[in-house]
Amino acid sequence: MLEARYDFQVGVPDPRLFPMETWRRLVARELRVSAAGYGEPSGYAPLREAISRHIGISRSVHAGPGDVLITNGAQQALDLVGRVLIEPGACVAVEEPGYPPARQLFRSLGARVAGVPVDAEGLVVEAIPGSARIVYVTPSHQFPLGTPMSLARRAALLAWAERRNAVVIEDDYDSEFRFGERPLEPLQSLDRAGRVVYVGSFSKTLLPMLRLGFLVAPASLGPALRAAKRLSDWHGELPTQAALARFIDEGLLARHIRKATREYAARHALITDALAGDDRLRLVPSTAGLHLCARLAPGVSVRPVPGVAVERLEAYCGEKPPQPGLVLGYGAITQQAIPGGLRLLRSGMSAAPEPARPLP
Repeated sequence: MLEARYDFQVGVPDPRLFPMETWRRLVARELRVSAAGYGEPSGYAPLREAISRHIGISRSVHAGPGDVLITNGAQQALDLVGRVLIEPGACVAVEEPGYPPARQLFRSLGARVAGVPVDAEGLVVEAIPGSARIVYVTPSHQFPLGTPMSLARRAALLAWAERRNAVVIEDDYDSEFRFGERPLEPLQSLDRAGRVVYVGSFSKTLLPMLRLGFLVAPASLGPALRAAKRLSDWHGELPTQAALARFIDEGLLARHIRKATREYAARHALITDALAGDDRLRLVPSTAGLHLCARLAPGVSVRPVPGVAVERLEAYCGEKPPQPGLVLGYGAITQQAIPGGLRLLRSGMSAAPEPARPLP
């Protein structure tokens, strides 16, 4: 299969922005000095300390080092939570549209997965099934629509979880790339009843190949999650964890995020400006992350265009009928390539039908 000339794939950061030589130096140092024995299931202690400081400053998450558990990416974090909380036949509520790997994972653990609609304020709390005891959400930058969950909706979701004795899994996968106003407080920092498990990842801020993620859980779930981690793979790669701890402590992560945010903001603006005047597309407001979403106007279709890789909103829908639209990532495409890619993409779109005229 030929590689796409214009790549709008979703969820992929630009490796050219990552300071690879600096990272190699840090990893090489840790390979020389790291102990050869087993580590703790929770992860390398200095990394847990560094992460707790970092997310406290950058994401307003309230967590000490003992609350942090290092995982092999966000997917393992979801798997651990599911192994601890999901019983066969249990109902897990997810966003619709939403993140397919989470939906598939929960089903693989024996759960009944229920899609809950998302509107301009986020997950519609009133639509959560009464039988659900776990809710998976992406409130900072809804995946894939891109809208943030409103403060009122966050409060309603937390109140629902407390009433129902339920757990909310908050996946904050790419909110550090923010181009507009200050983000709302995460659910985890608003939670007063110990109902939120916060999941984070470095796959978007650094590189997916590093497979580094983490979770912050209420104290009541900590022992069970650490036991599940020990049974799953004991612990991750310690030299890489030690290198990341130094990367954070030396200010290199913050510097990288600032640099990458400027570049992604420029790409976001290019796509937004280019599509704003096209009445065949209805851009969903978004001020963060590595992608944006555009709904198709009624009657508009998009055919595949050779050389352009783009994802359809339908691929993120688990319920019928699927919602028509496009999800455009901008981590894998340069600023210079965006205009040409969008021109080709729009050439594959049908014209919007004229509105029906009333009979005389």
